[in-house]
Amino acid sequence: MTDATRRATIRTAHDRPRVVAEAIAPDNTEEVSTRVETADGPEDGSGVVVTTIERDGTGGLRTTVDDYVSNLTVAQRITDTTTQS
Repeated sequence: MTDATRRATIRTAHDRPRVVAEAIAPDNTEEVSTRVETADGPEDGSGVVVTTIERDGTGGLRTTVDDYVSNLTVAQRITDTTTQS
């Protein structure tokens, strides 16, 4: 992460958080850090994707958050479609 002055942390719950995190990882820049938090149990169980975005200014933070949320929405839709039984 850079020495930023603005930070946003986004937490989103998913049935397959690792799959979602892996789907959005290629779009992450050095200002974006994503991790997965799961409850005790199987690795593919439900959990939370936690992403922290740091930027020098509010405008840049807003733009990066908007981009991230768009990417996250697509990743979740793809995950829902490809992991249904």
